[in-house]
Amino acid sequence: MSPTTMPRGACDCHVHIYEDGYPLAASATFKPPHAPVSRYREVQCALGLERVVLVQPTGYGFDNRCLLDALAQFGPSARGVAVLPPDIDAKELHRLHAAGVRGVRYMLLAGSGGALTWDTLPAHAARIVPLGWHIDLQFDGRAMPERRALIDALPCPVVIDHIGRYVEPVPPGDASFRALIELLARPDRWVKVSAPYETSRLGGPDYADVAPLGQALLRERPDRCLWASNWPHPNRQPVPSDAAMLELLARWAGDTALRDRVLADNAARAYGFAS
Repeated sequence: MSPTTMPRGACDCHVHIYEDGYPLAASATFKPPHAPVSRYREVQCALGLERVVLVQPTGYGFDNRCLLDALAQFGPSARGVAVLPPDIDAKELHRLHAAGVRGVRYMLLAGSGGALTWDTLPAHAARIVPLGWHIDLQFDGRAMPERRALIDALPCPVVIDHIGRYVEPVPPGDASFRALIELLARPDRWVKVSAPYETSRLGGPDYADVAPLGQALLRERPDRCLWASNWPHPNRQPVPSDAAMLELLARWAGDTALRDRVLADNAARAYGFAS
């Protein structure tokens, strides 16, 4: 796949920036690689991507300084998803909005080192509504049926990470996956068709136990799908190929127009980029 075939405004919707100069939180569960903005720009250039969404790593906890520095380096072509305490004041929220932040990350997988909890989610979501921000949500997708009512009730947009992030692969007919499909019927609910290696037990290059889920999302909810590389693939060995992740989207979509819609149009709407 050549960079020249990418649509204008193609966006990578989940990237982590790690700089050695920023200290890890006490809750960090692993030592991340040095993965600065300059290195990710090389990935962007190689893949033909123009926009990026930077997601606060769990390893930095509530310290968003690395994220904010990276947003300043990227400028208007980037958006940020921060990890923020529920009692953050309105002045600070507006400062972060001016810096490019557009969402709050909830990493709720057991053992992930996430700084926020389910019980704070409704109030946190309500506070960001005036800014038009979203909640970026990652949890074991097998729990979707029991969490569905809570997520449905959130008054802000919601972005679900990594094909639902099923800790064990499920078939497309599974109740937990059908609950995800139903959740995405709303125009302010999104899912990232990304990081199949986080769920797959069969592995690449085909991720045959996860591919049916990605294909089903693209087929049944094409207007609700986003794409992400998950660069630099934290705590993953061997490190997956970014080009291979992008090629998977093309194969699963089966259609260039659909691929381009996911990469550019959907991302522009979800993150507030000018079309």
